[in-house]
Amino acid sequence: MLIISQDVVDAIVAHARRDHPDEACGIVAGPEGSDRPERFVPMINAAMSPTFYEFDSGDLLRLYRDLDARGEEPVVVYHSHTATEAYPSRTDVTYASEPGAHYLLVSTRDADVDEVRSYRIVDGQVAEEEVRVVAALSPASSPDELKSPSRGATQS
Repeated sequence: MLIISQDVVDAIVAHARRDHPDEACGIVAGPEGSDRPERFVPMINAAMSPTFYEFDSGDLLRLYRDLDARGEEPVVVYHSHTATEAYPSRTDVTYASEPGAHYLLVSTRDADVDEVRSYRIVDGQVAEEEVRVVAALSPASSPDELKSPSRGATQS
């Protein structure tokens, strides 16, 4: 389960809407080993494409140096789909390189609907997970303490 604050979800959706019709991309960093998505880090889609995203290699190098300096890791890797549902494409699965991360997708195909879904992608296998949107992260907002069988974005 991905537990994420409303402010971070709002920032991700706003980034996706702002970059439409191109795909938007970025990460949400958190303390190493915490599974807490705390720091929103929008990135530039170097591909500048409505069907593909790519992190600029220089930006990615700077990002990982910054993460290391802060004791953080990518907890969420996000991007948008501009004309299709929020489900990982074959390309998304192929390039998923953070086995511990949540892969959050936002579809901007409908201007009136915020379609936000999250997946775990490990060794080419895609598993959708529940997204629990909370007002703010708290010490009790850990996956082991908040279990629910539903899928898709919910609010607490």
